[in-house]
Amino acid sequence: MTTSTATPATDTRKPTVVLVHGAFADSSSWNGVVAPLRRDGYRVVAAANPLRGLRADAEHLRSVLDSVEGPVVLAGHSYGGTVMSEAADGHPRVRALVFVASFLLEVGESTGELAAKFPGAQLGAALDAVPLPGGGTDLYIRQEQFREVFAADVPEDVAALMAVTQQPVTADALADTATRAAWRGTPSWTLITLQDLAIPADSMRFMAQRAGSHAVEVDASHAVTVSRPDVVADLIDRAARATGD
Repeated sequence: MTTSTATPATDTRKPTVVLVHGAFADSSSWNGVVAPLRRDGYRVVAAANPLRGLRADAEHLRSVLDSVEGPVVLAGHSYGGTVMSEAADGHPRVRALVFVASFLLEVGESTGELAAKFPGAQLGAALDAVPLPGGGTDLYIRQEQFREVFAADVPEDVAALMAVTQQPVTADALADTATRAAWRGTPSWTLITLQDLAIPADSMRFMAQRAGSHAVEVDASHAVTVSRPDVVADLIDRAARATGD
């Protein structure tokens, strides 16, 4: 990737990069990734993931994809990978999928199921459930445990802000089962985070190998989009170049 400091200019020959955040985060978690991608001439869209349920979240993302002109490289973090695999299946303009500390579900599997498939996940024990007025529950990470289980390699002050501004996910969203698997028909890349306490690295390896995904490993926490945005941006760029016309 280039390191030019010139004013970013979109290269119309490059795909648009659409970024999908996961649970307990928002679109700003991609800020460090957006900057180098824009410097390299990519148009970038950071989609707001509602985190209300897999089907509804996927429908929302599909509408975002439908609004983008030209080819798309789609990147998802954590539960965002579950959503993008459901939403992008069969989409004619999605050229590549980049799973960032993420889930590559098979049809019939849930996010919660894959998170617990291998030992090492500590996120579940750090969650608080908050009842919703219409039924169901929202899940939050306890603020005092947020950095330890989600963002251990992020500076304390930054992690503290992330803990306060985290977006909850419904319990149903993590329990919903996939009905589509876009990785079956679209080339994919996976970033495996070795210090991840939300999704064990062995779980990510299992999913990547099963999907035939191009896997890269990095010594980082689950919050890799914040702690190592350079690595994330490089992998997205690699996927875009590999699938370019």
